[in-house]
Amino acid sequence: KISEALEIPMLSKDSIKEVLFDDLGFRSREEKVRLGVAAMHILYYSADRLMKANKPFVLENNFEDASLPGLLALLEAHHYTAVTVRLTGDPEVIYRRFAARDLSGTRHRGHVVNDCYPEPPGAPRENPTRKSYEQFRQDIATRGYTRFQANGPVLEVDVTELSSLDVPALLDSLRKLL
Repeated sequence: KISEALEIPMLSKDSIKEVLFDDLGFRSREEKVRLGVAAMHILYYSADRLMKANKPFVLENNFEDASLPGLLALLEAHHYTAVTVRLTGDPEVIYRRFAARDLSGTRHRGHVVNDCYPEPPGAPRENPTRKSYEQFRQDIATRGYTRFQANGPVLEVDVTELSSLDVPALLDSLRKLL
């Protein structure tokens, strides 16, 4: 919605991963992780090209502490200041939302399965192996999702109840910062 409203491109790591999953596939968790790393390199390469052309854009990812050095290096190299839109909310609600998404059948299967994609014809559909709620909470804390910040202002948005999300107010805040 941000990208559309501001009429600027959005680059999404998950969308890049989906192309890699479909074009290359994977046969193990290790191969899947390597595709995720490659997707991050493609995301940063694309951002670099847009910054070089002095264009605004949205980078969408579950940014964490490990993402910060690469992103800050890009921003510094191009003298860009990024606004971080940090999505927060009730961890239990968000955990249930993630679990439901994986079971919904609408999420790309490459994100759901870990051992093989595409799945062999006739093979039983793998049920997602989900982290426990405790592991989910630990990952949030240790990976830095709730503290991630690029080199500029932060807009923190509570997404516990999506139906009450005030998108126009968020867009107004972003426009003021941009």
